[in-house]
Amino acid sequence: MTYAIRAEGLEKRFGETRALDGVSLTAQAGTVLGVLGPNGAGKTTMTRILATLIEPTAGTAEVGGFDVVRDAHKVRQLIGLTGQYAGVDEMLTGTENLILIGRLLGIPRRAARARAAELLERFQLTEAAERAAKTYSGGMRRRLDLAASLVGDPQILFLDEPTTGLDPRSRNGLWDIVRGLTDTGVTVLLTTQYLEEADQLADDIVVVDRGQVIAHGTSDTLKSQVGGQVLEVRPVEESDGGTVAAIVGELAETDPEVRDGLISAPITDPQLMPAVVRRLDDAGVAVGELSLRKSSLDEVFFALTGHHTDDIDAEADRLAQSADKESASA
Repeated sequence: MTYAIRAEGLEKRFGETRALDGVSLTAQAGTVLGVLGPNGAGKTTMTRILATLIEPTAGTAEVGGFDVVRDAHKVRQLIGLTGQYAGVDEMLTGTENLILIGRLLGIPRRAARARAAELLERFQLTEAAERAAKTYSGGMRRRLDLAASLVGDPQILFLDEPTTGLDPRSRNGLWDIVRGLTDTGVTVLLTTQYLEEADQLADDIVVVDRGQVIAHGTSDTLKSQVGGQVLEVRPVEESDGGTVAAIVGELAETDPEVRDGLISAPITDPQLMPAVVRRLDDAGVAVGELSLRKSSLDEVFFALTGHHTDDIDAEADRLAQSADKESASA
């Protein structure tokens, strides 16, 4: 089978820090591959390697059938990239930004202007086309960023946490745009911290932690690994937390998590909830909150790794700074 993206045993070290440790993944053409993980997991480092911005320390990767090291110039002709933060020139207008990128790609001026107008209309930015990008809202800037990555009509698009900092409405709008891209045959690699985002967009998901792939599969497959749903109970009296945890743990047949007075556990059977209520009532425990919800990234991640996504955020800044230095010197 021919893949639009293929990586095998990717490693990347920044000094003594191992940002990637044997990452392997594949993405079929015309699909969305979601790369899910917390800050510092190695998602951006992996994206930069696949986009030919930095070279791997070890391992191989192909994009569009071309090696990202030996055939970097060919890979660049096939791809578009949108990073976590706005990459457009804030002093230029929307039109000027897109024309500039078109000209840098070697597109004739008239064709670049036509392509800019087409993309601005497609991303609902026509009315703001002649305004400086610095006047755009966060959602508008992200749409302009995405439009910029499509000027060259790429076959493969890398979206590195594209909805970071967006409000729910802007995020949903960007999701619609991504869905439209795959309808035209574009392959998308989407890195994200949000299970919901991967759930909405990805055909297949790779979970990354501390530079390693720890799980892969569809969204439903990943959710099933943590029970699919999460039961949450908060007793009125904090002193009853131990009793609640014992009851929930016994019935759910797992060790519940206790955080800030909230006891939670993954479950597979929704009928467990009334059983918990009866046991708590028999124990004389007054309940302040009781809910059953879908698993979040944190539950999936915790079930797979034993720690939470926010436990390693500090490492993210150090890795990002190291990667930025290498990109600048490349």
